[in-house]
Amino acid sequence: MNIDLSGRTALVTGSTAGIGEATAGALAAAGAEIVVNGRTVESVAETAGRLGGTGVTADVGTVAGAEAVIEQVADVDVLVNNTGMFTVQPVFDITDEEWLRCFQVNVLSGVRLARHYAPRMARRGWGRVIFVSSEAGIQTSTNMVHYGMTKTAQLAVSRGMAQEVAGSGVTVNCVLPGPTLSAGVLTMWDDLYPGLDAAEQERRFVADGRAANSLLGRLIRPEEVAGLITYLASDQAAATTGAALSVDGGLVPTIYP
Repeated sequence: MNIDLSGRTALVTGSTAGIGEATAGALAAAGAEIVVNGRTVESVAETAGRLGGTGVTADVGTVAGAEAVIEQVADVDVLVNNTGMFTVQPVFDITDEEWLRCFQVNVLSGVRLARHYAPRMARRGWGRVIFVSSEAGIQTSTNMVHYGMTKTAQLAVSRGMAQEVAGSGVTVNCVLPGPTLSAGVLTMWDDLYPGLDAAEQERRFVADGRAANSLLGRLIRPEEVAGLITYLASDQAAATTGAALSVDGGLVPTIYP
């Protein structure tokens, strides 16, 4: 399969690290003109320069940040709503402010951007909107309930938007990664398993932590998630819409999705 995104412009939010950075790189390798997004000028400039794209510095988890992106990038062909946050916290200790902030960053960031870009894609007759959700959206983690709530919400938002643009040439989908090796996960491991190296932390996490049921026996790598996103961004995925596609290493014990 030869995925060719030449002539397409792709915006990936939160793309200076982790899944977002890997996705921006994969889309660029497939020929897309990429727009890198992040919250610091330095990281955006470095990542965009290294991947051969342009950059927009803005916190899309805020109204002002989303508006800044739209003002600088009026149209895109591919929108990857990747920006996200998570914290490990007992559910009864989560404050109203923390619930709302998690929802703003993980859900409304993508809603605001898709609300602008998707109708314009539909008028042009082609487009791809992809939400980076999580397996936590279908099996809630006890110590990250607010995170799981937002990932479940993304599934509903994605399906509803797909229905709204039905027959227009625009597809809207979610991908559901399992625990993925990223800077945020490494930081979390330092709290969970202080003093151990990353390889031993991963082994412990798989053995008795969130990834204990993984059929891979390890965490997902960002590039593996990026591969699925790149497929969904392609012409080859034209018949896939309104779907939630798993890339969790078999962590969720179900054959669907």
